[in-house]
Amino acid sequence: MIQDLSKYPTFNPTFQVSEEALSETHALIMVEPLEQGYGHTLGNALRRVLLTSLPGLAITSVRVDGVDHQYTTLEGLTEDVLELILNLRQVRVAGDVSTGGTLILDVKGPVEVTAGHIKAQGALSITNPDLHIASLAKGKNLRVEMTVEAGMGYILANERKSQTIGDIPLDSLFSPVIKASYKVENTRVGRKTDYDKLILDVQTDGSIKPIEAVQQSAQILAHQFSQVVSPTVAIFEEEAKLSPEEAEVLRLTVEELDLPTRIANALRKGGFKTVGDLTGAPKNVIAKVKNLGEKSVDVINEALMKKGVTLGD
Repeated sequence: MIQDLSKYPTFNPTFQVSEEALSETHALIMVEPLEQGYGHTLGNALRRVLLTSLPGLAITSVRVDGVDHQYTTLEGLTEDVLELILNLRQVRVAGDVSTGGTLILDVKGPVEVTAGHIKAQGALSITNPDLHIASLAKGKNLRVEMTVEAGMGYILANERKSQTIGDIPLDSLFSPVIKASYKVENTRVGRKTDYDKLILDVQTDGSIKPIEAVQQSAQILAHQFSQVVSPTVAIFEEEAKLSPEEAEVLRLTVEELDLPTRIANALRKGGFKTVGDLTGAPKNVIAKVKNLGEKSVDVINEALMKKGVTLGD
C-alpha cells in the first residue's frame, strides 16, 4: 500500500521555475527553493535527459550528383567529398520531430556554399544558415539531396545499411541540446538558509527553446517515475525466430553462391557481401550496381532460390 506523503514538505513541492535568457538559444533556468539535497537530485537527472533523450531531427544520408561513395573528389569543389559530408553533418534542422523530410542543395559556382543555400521542404528549416559547407568554382554545379529523419541520441552511419547505390549514410546527432550543465547554490527561505537553488545552463541548436527543453526533460522523467508508482504491463509481440539452418544461409558470402567471379566481385564492391545483404533487396537496385545488369540479376536470383531465398521485386 502506498502511503499519502503529501503532508510532508519534501513530497509536496512549491518551488518556482524561472528563466534568464542569455540569447535565443542559451539560457539559465533557475529552480528554487528546493529541499536540501534535491538540487543535485533534480539537476543530475534533468541534465542526463537533456543530453540523451530529447527527440530531434538530423540528416541521416546524402546523395551527391556524380558521386558514388564518400572517398572521392568532385571537379570544381575545393573540399573533397568526405570534407563536404563532415560539414553537412553539422547542419541543424528544426521541424516536426514526429516526421522527417528532404533537403536540397543545388548551386552553381563561383560561390561559397553555406547552409543558407539549402532549400528545406515542408515544415523543415535550417537553424544555422551561416555554416560553411563548401567552396565551388566558376561554372561548376553542386547538387546534394539530403534525407532528414527524426530520432534520439547519436546513431553511427555503420548502423544503417543503404541498399541504394550513391546513398551515403551519415553519423547523426539528433539531440537538440548542445550544452547542459548545472550548479547548486544555497538560498534563503525565511530564516532558513539551507535550501537549494538549482541553476541549469542550457544551450540548444535553435530548434527548441532552452526552457522548453527543460520542460520536456521533466515530462520524460515524470513518465518514467509514474511507472514505478502505477506500473502498466507492456505486451510485446514475439519476433519471428530463424532456425539455425536459415541463419546459416543468410551468413553465406556471395562467393559461396557459386556465382561467376565477375558478378561476385561486383556485388562485394557494391556493398552486398552476404546472402543476408541480398535477401529482399529490390532487383532494380542490384541492376544499378556497377558492372551488373538485368541478366546478372537473373543469375543472382536463381542462385539465391537454390538456397531458399530471393531478391525483392
